[in-house]
Amino acid sequence: MANDSTPKKADTNDNNDLHRAKSSPQTRLSPIWIVPIVAVVIGLWLVYDNYASRGTLVTLTMDSAEGIEAGSTLIRSRNVEIGRVQNVRLSDDLSHAVMTARIQPEAEAMLREDSRFWVVKPRIGREGISGLGTVLSGAYIQLEAGQSDEPEREFTVSDTPPVAPAGQAGLQISLVSQLGNSLRIGDPVSYQGYTVGRVEDTRFDTESRTMHHQVFIEEPYGQLVTDSTRFWTSSGVDFQLDADGVRVNVESLEALLGGGVTFGVPEDLPMGQPVEPNARFNLYADENTAREGTFNRYLEYVMLVDDTVRGLSKGAPVEFRGVRIGTVASVPWNFTAPQPDSRSQFAIPVLIRIEPQRLGIENTDIDIEEWDSRFKRLFGLGLRASLKNGSLLTGALFVDLNFQRELANEYVAETFSERTVFPSVAGGFAQIQAQVTSLLEKLNALEVEPLLAGLDRNLQASESVLNEIRQVSTSINQLLNDPDTQAVSGNINATLEELRSTLQGVSPSSPAYQELTTAIQRLDRLMRDLQPLTRTLNENPRALLFDNLDTQDPVPRAPR
Repeated sequence: MANDSTPKKADTNDNNDLHRAKSSPQTRLSPIWIVPIVAVVIGLWLVYDNYASRGTLVTLTMDSAEGIEAGSTLIRSRNVEIGRVQNVRLSDDLSHAVMTARIQPEAEAMLREDSRFWVVKPRIGREGISGLGTVLSGAYIQLEAGQSDEPEREFTVSDTPPVAPAGQAGLQISLVSQLGNSLRIGDPVSYQGYTVGRVEDTRFDTESRTMHHQVFIEEPYGQLVTDSTRFWTSSGVDFQLDADGVRVNVESLEALLGGGVTFGVPEDLPMGQPVEPNARFNLYADENTAREGTFNRYLEYVMLVDDTVRGLSKGAPVEFRGVRIGTVASVPWNFTAPQPDSRSQFAIPVLIRIEPQRLGIENTDIDIEEWDSRFKRLFGLGLRASLKNGSLLTGALFVDLNFQRELANEYVAETFSERTVFPSVAGGFAQIQAQVTSLLEKLNALEVEPLLAGLDRNLQASESVLNEIRQVSTSINQLLNDPDTQAVSGNINATLEELRSTLQGVSPSSPAYQELTTAIQRLDRLMRDLQPLTRTLNENPRALLFDNLDTQDPVPRAPR
């Protein structure tokens, strides 16, 4: 029994070894994991797609969010929706509105540094009515892509549309003017009545108290702007009444309604060279002021006017024999300054400018000191200034320069408030007034009573003479009305008839005329016969008493 039991145990151990599990390494992923992995990938793709489809987030700021609604206001470009406003809130300092908007991925390339946003809503302006489509749909924000390579995510939204599209070829310049010459965004810029640009931006500088305007001029008109160009405001109708007469200038209808800017090159200046972008120019009040601003090299003199300056105003011309060579700068000028000691009466100081550039001389050729010396020499030769009437309609005066040779030796150099005094004489109505005053003084110096007494005697004598003439005239009338006087004409006619018949009797064919001719011939022969006798008596008068002309004269006897 004991031997049988031992082998059975051995067999049992062998069977256990045969049924024991053996472990081996796994070499492949189980197919059961494919489903969750695919689900995770799809989920991640959906998350990414959802995030990418949301677009780019941008921040927009503007002064007022009027008409803007979060979740409703669209952002468009070329009338195509490219984004939507997500959120609208106030800034931290409560000074403006801040909007958050998402731009679609396909429009992300439009978000550049110089891109522009503005609100499109109904507007009524000089150019017409715009934005009518937003009456029902509501306002929206327009995006205009920029040309810069730098991306940007923060922008300022303008309340007005830009004047020139981004990337449009043209010239941008800056205009500086006084507050009274200010312009508005969108005002036209014209050249000889043709619109070539617009005003893009305006701002006021509180330190210099001047207006700064940004102007855009389209191509190819930018080449019209040179360093000799002058800009001035156009009010539509320019009406001037001065010493040059009456001038009326009418601009375009758009400028007539809202004003604008006009530019050009004055006649006295060359065309000049083209300018660089953002060049700075002064904006003048009118065309006349702009032309005056070109003459920046000048001489200043003071006229001391003893007569009235009524009718003389700032800007009046200074002419030499009809050619304008200067301008009146101020009337009066430095009125309270002391008068020169040589003046016996108080005179009105008038500041004038002599502008050589008006004679077509370039700035580089002008020597101010040489021109000053030249005028001082002319003062010694009799150059004088006087006020003359430029227009009988307006009564405006101008300064006329001319030579008074008789005053050449009377020039005395004077200064007034550190300015050379331009010698002047009375002119125009002042001369007439002086002549009338001198005539009245002479008349006052005359002894009027003796003249009146003599005039009275002459009038009485003239009256008596007129009475005598009246009496003689009456006598003549009576004589002419007498019948005997009227019969005289008939007697004269009868006498003339008798004289005519008498003259016919002594005609060459009448017997009386022939007898008279025969008698004259006989008388002529008698005179020829008497000529020898007359000659002998003239030579020897004693031949009439003595026959012998050779006999000597008898000698008287001596007394006894």
